[in-house]
Amino acid sequence: MIFGAILAGGIGKRMNIADLPKQFLLLDNKPIIIHTIEKFLIVNRFDKIYIGVHSDWIQYMNDLIEKYNLDKTKLVVVAGGKDRSDTILNIITAIKNSFPDNKEDVIVTHDSVRPFVTKRIIDDNIDAAIKYGACDTVVSSADTIVVSNNNDTITDIPNRNFMYQGQTPQSFKLDLLLDSYKRLTDAEKDILTDACKVCVMKGVAVKLVMGEYSNFKITTINDYKVAQAMVGGKKLD
Repeated sequence: MIFGAILAGGIGKRMNIADLPKQFLLLDNKPIIIHTIEKFLIVNRFDKIYIGVHSDWIQYMNDLIEKYNLDKTKLVVVAGGKDRSDTILNIITAIKNSFPDNKEDVIVTHDSVRPFVTKRIIDDNIDAAIKYGACDTVVSSADTIVVSNNNDTITDIPNRNFMYQGQTPQSFKLDLLLDSYKRLTDAEKDILTDACKVCVMKGVAVKLVMGEYSNFKITTINDYKVAQAMVGGKKLD
């Protein structure tokens, strides 16, 4: 079976423009997360799509699903965790509680605030996860990467031809991801930044899937302004 996992467990308000987590901010009169869910719903290969939301916002998320008339037979809302990894693990637990174990199950994890993901990217992730076991969506680095070990002076300038910017989805055979996570030490868990790092730290090869520069994460006010311009919505001053 193939499962979507939309990660919306955060309550960060870095943009300071509303009393809502950023995934619920309006983008052309529709919450960002609804745009993202709709992109997943057009991919008919998913058996279920799980949405990991902070426990304080579960009812709000369910109300949005009702309001925008989304396919409730495909969507499952679960409580997120204290961080990204915990939210993924909560979703995996919910999947395993509802469906028999299957070594070929695939999970496609995606940021709720990347609403411009394409069907092509999602399909390529599913195909790569089935064939290789783990994959990460990336784009070539458009700028020179500068490394500084002391945050003051340049330590290294790597060859840009081998540098990529990570995006999502990140997709896996579900049991491979879970088994890799279980083998992490507590110290390794503390430095996790995304699901692919779990596999890399445990020596699992992760296939690259090419993304799109438009598949960016809405994190700052500037990102939000760009997203509004892309959908022709109201621009912020």
